[in-house]
Amino acid sequence: MINIFNQKNKSSDVTIRIDNDKLFINEKIIELPISSDGLTECFGKPSETTGNEIYWKELGISTNPHGNGRTNHLTLHTDYNPMEAKSKTEQKPYFQGKIIVDGSEINKKHFNNVTMRKYEIKHFTYTGKKSPCLISISYNRIFDKDFVKPKLTKDKYTIKKLDEEQIEFRDFGFKLSVIQELMYNKELLAPKFDLFEFVEWYDKRKIDIEKEGYEPIPEVTQYFKDLPIPKKYASEITEIYQDGGNDIYMQLLRFGEGWEEYWDIESIEDVKHFPNLKKAIVCYAKDTIVDEMNSIGIKAEWI
Repeated sequence: MINIFNQKNKSSDVTIRIDNDKLFINEKIIELPISSDGLTECFGKPSETTGNEIYWKELGISTNPHGNGRTNHLTLHTDYNPMEAKSKTEQKPYFQGKIIVDGSEINKKHFNNVTMRKYEIKHFTYTGKKSPCLISISYNRIFDKDFVKPKLTKDKYTIKKLDEEQIEFRDFGFKLSVIQELMYNKELLAPKFDLFEFVEWYDKRKIDIEKEGYEPIPEVTQYFKDLPIPKKYASEITEIYQDGGNDIYMQLLRFGEGWEEYWDIESIEDVKHFPNLKKAIVCYAKDTIVDEMNSIGIKAEWI
């Protein structure tokens, strides 16, 4: 199948439309989750593929499929202040196409998050900024009537002591980046945490996501702090990629906007556990982290 663009792709040529829970890319209907091959049919050959990250730089679109080769979201990289000097809190003017929801075009510089039955459109901003740097369009399986809910066992989220060596983390933000790779991208770490499922499972108190989801829920944060990571998986980490739309952050903060500093990497001390780590793309980190990583041979940059 020929892709829907000419040989020279332009982000301004892209129209993403959602009508009645159907998702269209330039009038070609797609359905999330989708395979990377399915996205290649839409956008053409990716300009860059690194680890689990697939990037169409000329379009300002990226995604990171799970271990099964399918992705449940698209990340649109936008620019909210092109007149200022570039820094970690600013993006190049990438995605300039249209997003149309139920017949109305979204103003990419300012809009309220949209939750539909099957899809969500969320914006992510950085501290002190008003306009989005990232827009995520994701599969919202909670409200999808066709989603088959897995059986929830009594001990699913009970943390068990490992009978093997585990990694001792000093930095929580770094640990979360590793969990993203092992749990969601490579699907090696189980169970795959699901916020709504966890809330249903948790019986020590009633957690109201709609009221509490604007701040980190203590029990959820504690779960990830306590979660043991087997040392045998250390060699699997060749890169870390922080994106406001990553699964791990969506679980930690239901209504996050991307500017939060709860999960900043503050130290690179934990790098010592991962001999194969060669690359890091970050957005949640202290200002010195990128330079510190580069100084020890890890190719690091801000998203």
